[in-house]
Amino acid sequence: MAEQENTAIIQASSAAELPKAYEPQAVEGKWYRFWEEGGYFKPRPRPSGKPFVISMPPPNVTGALHLGHAITATIEDILIRYHRMRGDDTLWVPGEDHAGIATQTVVERQLAKEGTDRHQLGREAFIERVWQWVHQYKHRIQDQHRRLGASCDWSRERFTLDEGLSKAVREVFVTLYNEGLIYRGERIINWCPRCMSALSDLEVNHVDTPGKLTYVRYPLKPIEGETETRYISVATTRPETILGDTGIAVNPKDERYKDLVGRVAILPIIGREILIVADEAVDPSFGTGAVKVTPAHDPTDFEIGMRHNLPAIQVIGFDAMMTEEAGPYAGQDRYEARKHLVADLEQQGYVVKIEDYTIPIGHCQRCDTVVEPLISKQWFVKMKPLATPAIGAVKAGLLRIVPERFNKTYMDWLENIHDWCISRQLWWGHRIPVWYCDTCGQMTVSREDPTECAHCGSDQIHQDEDVLDTWFSSWLWPFSTLGWPDITPDLQRFYPTSVLETGYDILFFWVARMVMAGIHFLGVIPFNTIYLHGLVRDAKGEKMSKSKNNVVDPLEVMDKFGTDALRFTLATSSTPGNDMKLIEERIIGNRNFANKIWNASRFVLMTTAEIGGGIPDIADLQPQTLADRWILSRFTELTRSVSRLINDFQLGEAGRQINDFFWSDYCDWYVEIAKVQMQGDEAARKNTAAILRAVLDQSLRLLHPYMPFVTEEVWQHLYRLTEPDQSLWPSSALIVAPWPQVHQRFVDEAAEQDFSLLQEVITRIRDARNQMNVEPARRIPVIMAVGDKLTMFEEQVPLIEFLARTQKPELHFALSQKIEQAMGLLAGNVEIYLPLAGMVDIAKELERLEKEIAQAKQEVSRVQGKLSNQNFVTKAKPEVVAKEREKLAAAEERVSKLLERHAQLAG
Repeated sequence: MAEQENTAIIQASSAAELPKAYEPQAVEGKWYRFWEEGGYFKPRPRPSGKPFVISMPPPNVTGALHLGHAITATIEDILIRYHRMRGDDTLWVPGEDHAGIATQTVVERQLAKEGTDRHQLGREAFIERVWQWVHQYKHRIQDQHRRLGASCDWSRERFTLDEGLSKAVREVFVTLYNEGLIYRGERIINWCPRCMSALSDLEVNHVDTPGKLTYVRYPLKPIEGETETRYISVATTRPETILGDTGIAVNPKDERYKDLVGRVAILPIIGREILIVADEAVDPSFGTGAVKVTPAHDPTDFEIGMRHNLPAIQVIGFDAMMTEEAGPYAGQDRYEARKHLVADLEQQGYVVKIEDYTIPIGHCQRCDTVVEPLISKQWFVKMKPLATPAIGAVKAGLLRIVPERFNKTYMDWLENIHDWCISRQLWWGHRIPVWYCDTCGQMTVSREDPTECAHCGSDQIHQDEDVLDTWFSSWLWPFSTLGWPDITPDLQRFYPTSVLETGYDILFFWVARMVMAGIHFLGVIPFNTIYLHGLVRDAKGEKMSKSKNNVVDPLEVMDKFGTDALRFTLATSSTPGNDMKLIEERIIGNRNFANKIWNASRFVLMTTAEIGGGIPDIADLQPQTLADRWILSRFTELTRSVSRLINDFQLGEAGRQINDFFWSDYCDWYVEIAKVQMQGDEAARKNTAAILRAVLDQSLRLLHPYMPFVTEEVWQHLYRLTEPDQSLWPSSALIVAPWPQVHQRFVDEAAEQDFSLLQEVITRIRDARNQMNVEPARRIPVIMAVGDKLTMFEEQVPLIEFLARTQKPELHFALSQKIEQAMGLLAGNVEIYLPLAGMVDIAKELERLEKEIAQAKQEVSRVQGKLSNQNFVTKAKPEVVAKEREKLAAAEERVSKLLERHAQLAG
């Protein structure tokens, strides 16, 4: 049935001529359905093809796709379509991420609007509610990827909470636990008081924020012989945590404090005795060189506290309210307590000074709440043993990062990696596969849900309430999506994958972790290349955000300009690892490019319709003219260059070169030249038609990965017109057409040099016509001294006449005397003379120029007078004066050019 429908789609498309105007909406949905229903997105094993595999970075199932997804899908689709056309066994695995915190937050907001919450619903009912939401939005994301033209194999689509992926998650957790790489312990973690969950270091955005650095002095406990109270001062950006201080630390090399190490200080307000210790972690240049130690509320302080056996006292709760340990400030919000405590410290004389200070404050990546470092019992992964092989993969050159400068970023993070907090206090996600026994208190860690305690056999067990960090499932993505831990045919055929393409902003969140997981569990690096694209910013270069009201919806852009225009803009405006500006003028320009492809193709189809001869294999073409040899040489070099650039992931430059060739070389030059050549005899017409069609066919193939919809539509019309072998049509399509080959015999440097000279001559004459305002229809005389290129130019006379709108050129090897009253031009070594009398009525033109010169001089005098007025210059705004100076310079330049032109005409 699907095959019949696909056939009908093509036949309907081919039943009529190419319409006059290109309408993206009329072709995009049609061709995507044809490709998908026809199975073109599925891998097709070929004897000579090797696997090329990409795992799509799974977008969060929390809403609509944005431009970040659009550039990801565009770049990956270009690579996939390119390798598919190269004959590789190509697979692009799509999918979505369950996005633990983000998805739960969205659904909880809905519940709040309904006047209820997850606790009233209960865990089971809440999870069911989330699944309902997910099923609705997961399909929306898939459909949006279809709109973008993503040629991924939807039959292999995966979701991070699928049964198979859940099996992989449990396998990994249990394996790492048994290896001693997963443990449960009390450590300081990032806590979001709004999400009420632990976060990993990577889920915290640090934002530089104006704040205060408060210097507080702590009295020292007197020792024998001291008659006056001594103090030690510290500087803090978070005064409220003073209430949880259990020590003061100084650097052991700091001479200022050597005699104070081991002394006891008295905590202001609270009165607690705290020890002064020496620790290498202290930066002597910060503040006073002495730092307060609050082990329960700072990661560095936690480590110092561990080294010196300092107690940890929690004074800020998990709800961001002060605890009972905060004494008189208990029950206050953390910021309210800060304000009150600083006031009390000032009143009692403990504040030395307060300075303005920029503070990097951590915010929850999902809800933007300021996170609180707190000690909590959580599950962790020991990362250093996993990181070591991942470091080695890059050092040994087994894993390539594009662009290469991110090697250092990758290495720095892995070499300084911390243990990964993987537990989250949520209900939505992969529940931690650990059961606690109410009888013996032991833990059971299991791949399957147990019915009894593994230690005492009691059936009184309950599962850990927490779920795993979302990234714990996505770090398995390259192999869990292929069926692991089962040894499936897909896993054997398509792992390792080929390229991991994503934004540089998740190099740590996801990419490095995938490398670690792939090596650890399968013994193989999960991909050989990491391609990192930049962020898409607005036209001013600012990051897009709802608060700035500068977010661009890719769906709206596609509706307005067409998908191909958006894709080509994203691809050609970016370079690996660099941010790009999305400028509407570029999208408009690329919509015009789609129209150019359409109009040129329509002309070729109409012009060659009755000539016959089909679409020849480009390798069989026999160029007859200079233009024939030039266009085939140019296309050959283009094919070589584009293939090399795509293989080297320089997709933007490859796209720009295709654009330049098709728009300029093919459309603006060869198509125009073909109009002359098609007026020759039947052999010339057939030969020109063959080259027109073959180069169009091959150009559409180069363009297809970038602009799949317009190219497929035109290509199908091209092949219908020429009635190819029915075994290739209608089942064949551009999406699987072979990628152009490099035919070395067409490389013709001499032809390219000669044609380049011809182009320069024609362009010079055209420019002169424009400068002299010659009517478009008027043919002008031209005299040329061409030296040893006389024979070549004699053969190109019809082209010069047609393209430069000249009379038959008067050609000479050299000129014995100067041509009077003529405009002299130079193109390479060719002298070009355009008799002025042949272009304009000299007397009338001189009269007109004299009037224009007088007006221009009058403008110069007016502006000079204004600028010579000191009252104006001193009182007007500087930008107004500057603008007048610019006007003067422009007016003077205009006078100069007009005088020069007058002198030319006057002889």
